Amino acid sequence: MSLAGYDLAVPSPLLGAVLVDDEDLARSYVRQLLLAHPDIRVLAECANGFEAVKAVSDTKPDILFLDVQMPQLDGLEVLELIERDEAGRPVVVFVTAYDEYALKAFDANAVDYLLKPFDRARFDMALARARSRLAAGAAPASDLAVPRGVPLSRVVVKDGVAVTVLPVVKIDYVKAEDDYVLLRSGGRNHLKKQTLASLEEALPKERFVRIHRSYLLNLDQLARLEPSDAGAPMAVLIDGTRLPVSRAGAQRLKVHLGN
Repeated sequence: MSLAGYDLAVPSPLLGAVLVDDEDLARSYVRQLLLAHPDIRVLAECANGFEAVKAVSDTKPDILFLDVQMPQLDGLEVLELIERDEAGRPVVVFVTAYDEYALKAFDANAVDYLLKPFDRARFDMALARARSRLAAGAAPASDLAVPRGVPLSRVVVKDGVAVTVLPVVKIDYVKAEDDYVLLRSGGRNHLKKQTLASLEEALPKERFVRIHRSYLLNLDQLARLEPSDAGAPMAVLIDGTRLPVSRAGAQRLKVHLGN
């Protein structure tokens, strides 16, 4: 991430922008197009998703120009991790060479989706839309965990400035914790602000089963079921963890386990 040459300490009425793309030429092109808009200053440039999450936290931009396909974290995962203020800033303009992510981008209330290669006129149109959204107050971001197409292969979690990427195969179970979910993986707990229902929809259904209103279980971690006084069984995991199973959850397990 490069902040060199940008004065972040002086208050300014200008609109701040962060440019995120793993290609130097792509960032340079957007920066060049922004020269025609003197009311916009570039606060930071980032070459990957981890840098982008930190830059947004540090600079509080108005507009985020965000690539989708990048190493380490992709653009949609970045959008999950950044915080927006009450007015919905930063508004997001996706800049990418891949059109298959457009539906997910607009699900996430992106202002526009610039498909490379694009010209100045198309860029200016996206910028006009960003200005309009900023003036009106941005719509709140929708839950990005609701999938369109392929289920999640990993879940990203932010704890302060640290970002953890959890492959779904390494998640033992997920527990609802008020407005958060607790993901148990590798003997550690990870909290993510998200609903259990939305994460359930996004995870591979052949692997994760809702065994209780508060729990999703990775079937690969199930060692056995044991009877309980409540009538429904208890799920005993490979590491010895015991999780409650509702009657409805027991029926779902029967279907998935084929007995």
